[in-house]
Amino acid sequence: MPKRRSRGDGGLHWDDTRQRWIATATLGYDPSGKRIVKRGSGRTKTEAKAKLKEVLRDYEDGLAIAPTGYTVKDAVTNWLTYGLTDVDATTVSNYTTLCEKHVVASLGARKLRDLSADDVDKWLAAKAKTHSTRTLRLLHSCLNRAVKRAMARDKVKRNVVELCSVPKGQAGRPSKALNLTQAGAVLDAAADSRLHAYIVVALLAGARTEELRALTWSHVDLEGTRPGNAPHIAVWRSVRASGDTKTRKSRRTLALPGRCVAALGEHRQRQAAQRRAAGERWAEHDLVFTSAVGTALDASNVRKYFRQVLATVDGIDPEDWTPRELRHSFVSLLSDKGIPVEEIARLVGHSSTSVTETVYRKQIRPVIQTGAVAMDEIFEP
Repeated sequence: MPKRRSRGDGGLHWDDTRQRWIATATLGYDPSGKRIVKRGSGRTKTEAKAKLKEVLRDYEDGLAIAPTGYTVKDAVTNWLTYGLTDVDATTVSNYTTLCEKHVVASLGARKLRDLSADDVDKWLAAKAKTHSTRTLRLLHSCLNRAVKRAMARDKVKRNVVELCSVPKGQAGRPSKALNLTQAGAVLDAAADSRLHAYIVVALLAGARTEELRALTWSHVDLEGTRPGNAPHIAVWRSVRASGDTKTRKSRRTLALPGRCVAALGEHRQRQAAQRRAAGERWAEHDLVFTSAVGTALDASNVRKYFRQVLATVDGIDPEDWTPRELRHSFVSLLSDKGIPVEEIARLVGHSSTSVTETVYRKQIRPVIQTGAVAMDEIFEP
């Protein structure tokens, strides 16, 4: 006769419904008085007991066992649905597209508890052959945040994604800047465009597209009404979810060149005519740059109108350019004129000169003559 197990040692029985051996162990009672029972199942007695040992070991470590059917897709879907409540809707849409196209399509069917660092490394290495480093970082971040959320909810014991580094991907599309001749041609071509004032201010004042789309007339002073003030715009807002600018130093007040003042004055008159024509359909938000009925422009609107202007300029392929490169052109033209990089960084709202120097300035840097001039004075030629 086999020896009877002691109380609390658990049991082992065959489940006809599941056609599996079930090993159980009682671990006490919860606060409501309900018995705490842990189970492990297997096709053999040995497999069931081994499974129960794993469950008990994780329980003693303070870890819950994830549902065996919980997949990477489940974790990503949960994160997209409940983990992005304070994020702008456009960002959620972008994350959803990235996850569905790249994460779920490649790793979605993998059980989360079986996902290994090798799986993630191979996945990132495959993506690195066709995508930029920036995209790889975004994909890694999305998967990492999804698994981290699942880990916090006891769906998996550890986050292997956090242990994986992001490989170097393909080179992204390099940003460009208009030279002086091209910039003049674009300004002339934009004269009859509905985006005329936008292009003039972006190119001659260097504001970000997200800042210009949120610019209101209350932040525009075309007369310089305050004593000692020149005509200016107050760049204090953006279309970001918070409504604030990108960084603290991005909040700035910019004096306007005369061409900007003239373009904005004409634009205000044109907008007043649009408001009268729209009548009750006009949605008043005090925005400077709007649609024909006063609503805000989105990035795709601005890109479409900008490329329509470029299509009329000889020697420029509109598909190769985006509105943000007007800002790059602003930086490069000032640099080519000899303006110190520190002053340019202040104008464009950069927190330091490193981004201005390495990313935005496209023209040949002005020759630094200080040392040569000083040495000529010290050692006369």
